[in-house]
Amino acid sequence: MGTDGRRAVTPGIARLHAAPSLAGPGRIGLVTNHTGVLPDLRPAAPALLAAGVRLTALFGPEHGLHGTGQAGESEAARTDPATGLPVYDTYRCEGERLDKVLLDSGVDALVYDLQDIGARFYTYVWTMFDLLVSAARTGVRFVVADRPNPLGGLVSEGPLLDPAWASFTGRAPIPVRHGLTYGELARWLNTRVVPRVAGGAADLTVIEATGWRRALTAEATGLPWVAPSPNMPTPATAAVYPGTCLFEGTDLSEGRGTTQPFEIVGAPYVDDRLAPALAELALPGVRFRDLRFVPAFHRYAGRPLRGVQLHLTDRAAFAPVRTAVAMLATLRRLHPADFAWRQPAEAGERYFIDLLWGSDRLRRAIDAGEDPLPLCDPPAPPGRWAGDDALLYP
Repeated sequence: MGTDGRRAVTPGIARLHAAPSLAGPGRIGLVTNHTGVLPDLRPAAPALLAAGVRLTALFGPEHGLHGTGQAGESEAARTDPATGLPVYDTYRCEGERLDKVLLDSGVDALVYDLQDIGARFYTYVWTMFDLLVSAARTGVRFVVADRPNPLGGLVSEGPLLDPAWASFTGRAPIPVRHGLTYGELARWLNTRVVPRVAGGAADLTVIEATGWRRALTAEATGLPWVAPSPNMPTPATAAVYPGTCLFEGTDLSEGRGTTQPFEIVGAPYVDDRLAPALAELALPGVRFRDLRFVPAFHRYAGRPLRGVQLHLTDRAAFAPVRTAVAMLATLRRLHPADFAWRQPAEAGERYFIDLLWGSDRLRRAIDAGEDPLPLCDPPAPPGRWAGDDALLYP
């Protein structure tokens, strides 16, 4: 325990740095980005090289190796200037194409070290899944250098994804807020899903984050916060994200292009009724403030908007998914002629809100004026929905 009351947690990457043999023999590829740092903030890739890990390649996810790409983007760099290692872009790369990337890289093992957010639609988890599948098919060993779930591990929220609605925002039936670390998810996916897709499980090792307990959120770990993506600046952003990311499936701004993405939402048609209406719901752990804002980029860039800011008053009581669903239903009720779902880009494509939610049940319930809150009930606590406590930390 630190002097400020925070628990000292050692992430898996720091344990690997102290004991390079944990990576195993052969040529090692590191799946990482700017969040791949040691607790003293040294970048992991050059530190691992200096420690004797035989790194021969780097692999980047959405937003790129250095995290400069916005949502839906990566980076064009093919060589890392800090290490001189080749960089392979894995974003939206899957199947035989990803198999070829692994084979062409010549690595014998992948070490995975990215900071998660704890939400099903944060794409880093599906980069891990796709790589697990390719590792199983190509015989590449897979090592997860685990990090804490910044939301803690006591609570899950929202339904399991319906496999009929699988996409890169959700490939397997896990809840919206899953309550697991990447290492725990890797064990679950490798046991329950990867064999069905790849014909067998990957050779998986998890280097656990020592000192982490399920009750610990990001602020309590003693680890520095490095924004995992351009619109995830603080732990407070991560706390609301599993809910307010659902606004990406609507015509509202979710705060991209401001200094408080996902903590504020709004649209040109929202008026002074929204904040009082949300206050009447007495949702636990949160208060709503009426505000006006102008996004500098993204949706409604340069246009004055009105909406609300979420102010968290009790992180333990706050339920981000339930809160956001209540907000969506309230907006639909207050602005029936204006509120709209983000339309599919082409005929026959699915609504993005359905991909985020993992089925069309939320959209249909809200459009029908039904109470959508029962849809938010989790299938079970994290250890129970995963179905095997042996996969989890204590």
